[in-house]
Amino acid sequence: MNCSRCGSRNYTATKQDSAVRLELKKYCKTCDAHTIHKESI
Repeated sequence: MNCSRCGSRNYTATKQDSAVRLELKKYCKTCDAHTIHKESI
């Protein structure tokens, strides 16, 4: 999963059979804040 603010990859997520990408609010160590993380391909 990629941070929407800095773009760093912080978490791994299992790929589902959906066309919609998963978006979760998670902690980013680089930004030192809780930000939206989007599922990467």
